[in-house]
Amino acid sequence: MARVHVTSWQETYRGSMPDSVLDDPALPAAREGFWTAALTDERWSNNHAAVAEANGHIIGVAMSGPPEDPEAVEDRQLYLIYVEALHHGSGAGPALLNAVLDPRQSAVWWVAERNPRTHAFMRKHGFAPDGRSQTQDGIRAVRWVRRADQP
Repeated sequence: MARVHVTSWQETYRGSMPDSVLDDPALPAAREGFWTAALTDERWSNNHAAVAEANGHIIGVAMSGPPEDPEAVEDRQLYLIYVEALHHGSGAGPALLNAVLDPRQSAVWWVAERNPRTHAFMRKHGFAPDGRSQTQDGIRAVRWVRRADQP
């Protein structure tokens, strides 16, 4: 999971994040620590994580949980969803999204402002920007929201 996370960051954010961050030799271990905590720490027990596989190898990861913003009205937050570029268009992204988000629940997701491929994916799956943005680690992110499906 950490390998896919790092590879996807490098494929997605090259040119937006400093190469020194993306190529830091400590990054894989840091992401491994992140995933170990996300999957084992009781604090994250309300999160949902999923992987996509092809030919016995993990090619995508996703995770959602309670919204980080205490004032959020949405039911869930999509924390991350990454699919290795080689597998874009394979259906792994929608499968991961459906695995970690129930369409009957509203959801929020912060996405890098300069990420047109992800923006198209978001629109296709019912998300729309709500006008809020923030800058974290030098990356400007836009808040996208998906309303719950109605029965």
